[in-house]
Amino acid sequence: MADGFRDRVAIVTGGASGIGEATARALVADGARVVIVDVDRSRGAAVAAETGARFEPVDVSDEAELARVIRDVGRLDLLVSNAFATAAGPIEQSGLEGWRRTLDVTLTAVFTGLRAAAPIMRAQGRGAIVNVASISGLRADRGLAAYNAAKAGVVNLTRTAALELAAAGVRVNAVCPGLIDTPAVQRVFARLPEREALCRRAIPMARLGRPEEVARAILFLASDDAAYITGATLVVDGGLTAGTGIPDLVPTT
Repeated sequence: MADGFRDRVAIVTGGASGIGEATARALVADGARVVIVDVDRSRGAAVAAETGARFEPVDVSDEAELARVIRDVGRLDLLVSNAFATAAGPIEQSGLEGWRRTLDVTLTAVFTGLRAAAPIMRAQGRGAIVNVASISGLRADRGLAAYNAAKAGVVNLTRTAALELAAAGVRVNAVCPGLIDTPAVQRVFARLPEREALCRRAIPMARLGRPEEVARAILFLASDDAAYITGATLVVDGGLTAGTGIPDLVPTT
């Protein structure tokens, strides 16, 4: 898809690391003019300097600042809403502060981003929005109630937006990554090293996904090759959610 995004304007939230960084880099490599939005000033500036992207040090939970960035780009061909926050712990031990922060960054910022981008794209008569959800929005995880709820909200918000914007020529889709080898996941494994081997064994492909693999799925959904796809949820998880979770009842080897 080299040069498939030549001269298109894209905003990637949470673009300083992980899936967001990989997506920003892939878009630049394919010819796009990219704006990275992230709270990590040092990392965001470094990625922008390496790629030629523009960096905006913005917390996406600040609705006015996020809207300003979207408005200031003028033309907008693609919005990738990838920023997230999470608070972990059992429901009974979780506070409202962590719950609210998780939803503010992970779900509400997707909504406010959509609301700011939609009029621009509607006026253009075209545009694509790709929201980064998660298999944790399709299934549940113990100890991640806020994250599960937020990502499930992203999945259904994507469908609603797709219905509302289809007639305007604007497509809205989501990707649902599984366990991806990002800095956030590596921080978990650093604290709980025994969990990495367990996770790998749970994945049929027996490895973590790479951020670049999710980025290519995002670029596909944003590209002209996906011109008749909207309201879709593309799972990128190495087969993790393909099974029922029931232990094998019949030998397969």
